[in-house]
Amino acid sequence: MSAKPGIDFPGVGAGLVIMRDDGRVLLCRRLKAPEAGCWSIVGGKVDLMEPSSEAARREAEEESGLRIGQVDYLCTVEEIVEADRQHWVSLIYVTRDFSGEPSLLEPDKLSEIGWFDLGDLPQPLSAFATKAFAHLLK
Repeated sequence: MSAKPGIDFPGVGAGLVIMRDDGRVLLCRRLKAPEAGCWSIVGGKVDLMEPSSEAARREAEEESGLRIGQVDYLCTVEEIVEADRQHWVSLIYVTRDFSGEPSLLEPDKLSEIGWFDLGDLPQPLSAFATKAFAHLLK
């Protein structure tokens, strides 16, 4: 049995805030822990030998079907989610450089995906997204 990141030891994740020119952000509703049922930015686990910026791009493309260009570092977020017994350190990036229209490509992991105004975000919002948006709005 192999050890699982985030569960058996702190995991390293990468997330991406995808922003449209009108200021809306892409969010997806999670089906799995951590924070199942919460709306969050796209993202996931960083693979061994994969730069975190590439992981953010890869995860965003896998989850949304968008083609992601340049990503810029935004912040680092650490979450210990007691309810899920998970511990993650995530590097968060931001981009406005993308093409295509988002679609739900991982229905086993996500239940909904869509664009939302930063002033009217859906609830509940994940801790990862909450902290990313706090940094974005500084």
